[in-house]
Amino acid sequence: MNIQKTAQKGFTLIELMIVIAIVGILAAIALPAYQDYIVRSKMSEPAAALAEAKTSVSEFYATNNAMPEDANQAGILTNPDKPIVVSLLYSSTETAGLPLLTAVVRDGVIPGGTDPQGFSLSGVTGAGNTLSWVCKGTVTVGSVNTIESKYLPSNCRN
Repeated sequence: MNIQKTAQKGFTLIELMIVIAIVGILAAIALPAYQDYIVRSKMSEPAAALAEAKTSVSEFYATNNAMPEDANQAGILTNPDKPIVVSLLYSSTETAGLPLLTAVVRDGVIPGGTDPQGFSLSGVTGAGNTLSWVCKGTVTVGSVNTIESKYLPSNCRN
């Protein structure tokens, strides 16, 4: 009878500690990046609300060859019932009679900022009663604070 003893094979304590350290380092890098991604994904709702409002303003301008005087005349719903957007602001007097639309996000959506926060679209007139829109990461309306650039849609980052 030939009985062979085989030693159990496994990982040493050092190998396990190295794996745990690597997982910890990856988590420390990935978690903040994921949190930023989640906030950026939430900014799609204000961008969509601004797109709806800019269509209303553009149609009014194309039809009347003048900017709407206020949000009501432009047909903008200023207090939408949305999870992220608390209000939309409209001004035709901020920049030399050109339209300025601002989406204000709810408190607590953007971490570490001073509420209320938002971002804006600025209209520029073109030939044939057309408007072009430029996203402005900085906000110049009332007490609305600017959203940190890393959370804005890519076309709004400075």
